[in-house]
Amino acid sequence: MKKIIVIIMVLALCIMAISCGNHMVSHEETVRTQEPASGKNIVIGFSQLGAESDWRSANTESMKSTFTAENGYEMIFEDGQQKQSNQITAIRMFIQQEVDYIVLAPVTEKGWDTVLQEAKDAGIPVIIVDRMVDVSDENLFTCWVGSNFELEGKKATEWLNQYIKKEGISPEDIHIVNIQGTLGASAQIGRTKGLADAARAHGWDLLAEVNGDFTQAKGREVMKSLLTLYHNINVVYCENDNEAFGAIEAIEAAGGKVGSDLKNGEIMVISFDGVKEKAMSYTLEDKISCIAECNPLHGPRVKAIIDLLESGGTPDKFYYVDEEIFSANKAVTKLSIDGTEYDVTLLTQEIIDDRNQ
Repeated sequence: MKKIIVIIMVLALCIMAISCGNHMVSHEETVRTQEPASGKNIVIGFSQLGAESDWRSANTESMKSTFTAENGYEMIFEDGQQKQSNQITAIRMFIQQEVDYIVLAPVTEKGWDTVLQEAKDAGIPVIIVDRMVDVSDENLFTCWVGSNFELEGKKATEWLNQYIKKEGISPEDIHIVNIQGTLGASAQIGRTKGLADAARAHGWDLLAEVNGDFTQAKGREVMKSLLTLYHNINVVYCENDNEAFGAIEAIEAAGGKVGSDLKNGEIMVISFDGVKEKAMSYTLEDKISCIAECNPLHGPRVKAIIDLLESGGTPDKFYYVDEEIFSANKAVTKLSIDGTEYDVTLLTQEIIDDRNQ
């Protein structure tokens, strides 16, 4: 009888061991199937040109907050530090990593044919954001999303044209300096062209065009130099907000006064972007007379394009962002450009508060 009991106990232990073993194997298989789940996320390689301005920082944050694991993405971010060579290296790294999509914010327009051909050969769609690329074959990239920089320039200069007419100021009494952005960048090309064309058309005195690299420090440096070279400057055309901040600092340090009252010796500052609350506050104070908006929030726009591609759709080649022009001055309320009318948004503190919520 004792032997029978022992045999039964041994058999029971064996059955329990087999059961536990099967349970452990089942659990391990579950873990293994769960481990690659993150691999199902869509992998984005994002080459950002740098962090030269508040606009650029907002653009980067928009991308990072959009392409998250919670949204079904994995984003590999590379800061080009204002060097095209760094961006080309990043794109080649993305190709080696076999990402699903490459997003490129190019530092300049030219010099991308070879590396974009490599991405195309690898079958990786490339979406260009913000600045454009000047390539021999537009099929080297899938699509582009960004601003119409020349239109921004036309808006800013038409605002100036309408303003001086309302104030009864002669065109030949307008003496402008242009603090340009990074030379060769789409924003610089478009905004510079907008001013150059308007100066020729209206007979303004365009004293100088100097590179400010879209930074506050460079804007301050070149404005200080311009004030020593030219003593009749009354309009400063800054191709982004950070350059405008620097220019304002230099003007005030030199004892000048910024503002829209040109008849009483103030120096008018015109700017682009309108991202930072500081830029809008300066506009409300009339330190900046008008801002042509450049919207940096491209993350959701790029996501919409990728969603369309994932569903088998074909995106448009070019997506232009709708943007406003802001001023706290009531003199100009509408602009007519190439047959299209644009409202000038009269800036208030309420608008500033809404934009920063």
